[in-house]
Amino acid sequence: MSQPHPPLDREARRRLAVIRHVEEVTGNVAMSCRYFGISRQAYCTWYRRYQAEGVEGLRTRSKAPKHSPNATRAEVIEKIICLRRNYHFGPEKIAMYLKRYHDVTISRSGVWRILHSLDMGRLPASQRYKPP
Repeated sequence: MSQPHPPLDREARRRLAVIRHVEEVTGNVAMSCRYFGISRQAYCTWYRRYQAEGVEGLRTRSKAPKHSPNATRAEVIEKIICLRRNYHFGPEKIAMYLKRYHDVTISRSGVWRILHSLDMGRLPASQRYKPP
């Protein structure tokens, strides 16, 4: 027994309405696009996906890239986490350590971004450097 599809979101219903308006009411793509306030290029994209995948092709898709070839490697991120947890290094010191001992070049802002994305941006107050 197949699973029923979840209901269409608002944007997919609107896209389907535009396609049906062209097919059933006007028969004129340009006029319908003007009426709905969309570009013909957008309509053609939706219509092509509608023909290939049916109603499911009209759903909103993620704009996130499928892969990121320039992303920081997982082993480098693990080293950054290890240095932060065990030695309480800041971004600049982590970047220097990785360059000197592991021959990994990463900017301090890159280290900072990684730490903040992992909610490790600030050390607990008990582990921060306190001037004498």
